[in-house]
Amino acid sequence: MFDGAVKLPRPHRHDALIALTGLVGGLAFWALGLQMNPVDERPLTGAWVLLPLGVMAGAELLRRTWPQTALLTGAAALVADQFTQGNLVTIVMFTDVVYAAVLYGTPAAARRIPVGCGLVTVTATIGLLAWFRRPEALILGVVTGLVSLAPALTGVLVRNHRDAAEAARLRAEQTKLLAEVDRTQAVVAERARMARELHDMVAGHLSAIAIHSTAALSIGDPKTGHEALSVIRENSVEGLAEMRRLIGLLRDSGGADPATASPAAAAPSLAAVDALIEQAEAHGAPSGLRFALHDARDGRDGRDGQGPLPAPVELAAYRIVQESLTNALKHASPGRVTVTLTQDARRLTVLVTSPYEGEGGAHGPRAPGSGAGLVGMRERAALLAGRFESGPTTAAGGGKIWQVRAELPVDELPVDGGKRSS
Repeated sequence: MFDGAVKLPRPHRHDALIALTGLVGGLAFWALGLQMNPVDERPLTGAWVLLPLGVMAGAELLRRTWPQTALLTGAAALVADQFTQGNLVTIVMFTDVVYAAVLYGTPAAARRIPVGCGLVTVTATIGLLAWFRRPEALILGVVTGLVSLAPALTGVLVRNHRDAAEAARLRAEQTKLLAEVDRTQAVVAERARMARELHDMVAGHLSAIAIHSTAALSIGDPKTGHEALSVIRENSVEGLAEMRRLIGLLRDSGGADPATASPAAAAPSLAAVDALIEQAEAHGAPSGLRFALHDARDGRDGRDGQGPLPAPVELAAYRIVQESLTNALKHASPGRVTVTLTQDARRLTVLVTSPYEGEGGAHGPRAPGSGAGLVGMRERAALLAGRFESGPTTAAGGGKIWQVRAELPVDELPVDGGKRSS
């Protein structure tokens, strides 16, 4: 083959089988003397009938790969067949070519071919009536419609059914893909929730253990060491209890949110913040830290008609205070750590401030940190469509402080991953 020559696509094996079957059938009809037209009324007799038959069989080879070319070739072969004795197989193969041109052709061809076949049928019927001037000419019009229009309409129906099936298959695949994405996102969200709960439950106790174990190792006083070991044991027991509580939640409720758990495993709320402050005061006293709580909520405990806070908001606020106190125990400079709670009709605000001397401060951190606590607090606020910010700032009376501020909406809860409901 020369460079630049057009290479015809290889016929589909089913098309080759149809073409071969039609050619053999047409030869059998010719050998048996079965003809469509009278011999004395056609200019070409004898073996001439095989020429349109062969051309039509060749058109069948192109019915799937080049459907429009096959239709034009088949139409020419059908017209040529009218000048011979005629072969029924040639006509039958032409109906298949029309059907294939609609089914496998372009969308534009699929719309135009039935219209063209309808016009040919109407024109042929009117022309035959005008030529013969006999009602029997209507039969020839019906035959014309059966040969051209009927297979075209059949092709339209099959093509529409095929397109609908393909669209349904694509929708099913998209649904499956979206379901897999939702499942993956649900798994990731659940793992993140478990990580936040585990960190917030245990980090405070482990931080206290690290601080007091450091004091016990650095101070040779037996009494101080005994007190430090007592605190270490207390926090170890409490941390183990928190771990068992989390494991119980995962086993009993399949990882349900602690805010909706059974009363036996009720989630902590802001009513327990006083206990957090007392615990932090006991742990931070050796480091020169003092802790204070200012609860200025308008609707505290729901006594003014606003109603209690939603359970997810209570849990998120409690965990943010808990983690902020843990960070203060690990990193804050000696001084006062203040927790302030305010609430109005729309939001609950949690503000925690602690003394801060920067990364190069003289005191430095008393326990190592990974930054997971800040990430967890930010995620908790984001899940409720709230705002969270943390970082160093300047206090009103001068000096640097580390400030954690979270604003949690209480008027409406978000749905679908943190989007506010309408």
